[in-house]
Amino acid sequence: MAKATWNGAVLAESDDTVMVEGNHYFPPEAVNREYFRNSQDHTVCHWKGVASYYDVDVNGEVNRGAAWYYPEPSEAASTIKDYVGFWRGVKVET
Repeated sequence: MAKATWNGAVLAESDDTVMVEGNHYFPPEAVNREYFRNSQDHTVCHWKGVASYYDVDVNGEVNRGAAWYYPEPSEAASTIKDYVGFWRGVKVET
């Protein structure tokens, strides 16, 4: 079971994550959407495609761009379509 937490809140929890480049990607249904706000930020990975970001908001504290996902990944990364990864201080434990 993998669990992502930040600022005392459980952001995601699943026993069905996908590991890519050392990051746990959580299935969309495992994410607690109440803590997520869409961000306008995007980055490009040379093999996964264009990543979109979420700001994480817990008890009024915002961690900008702390979560990312690939809404239209490359074929090579199709297993993580819409799965969510974390960084910027979000703790992922297994």
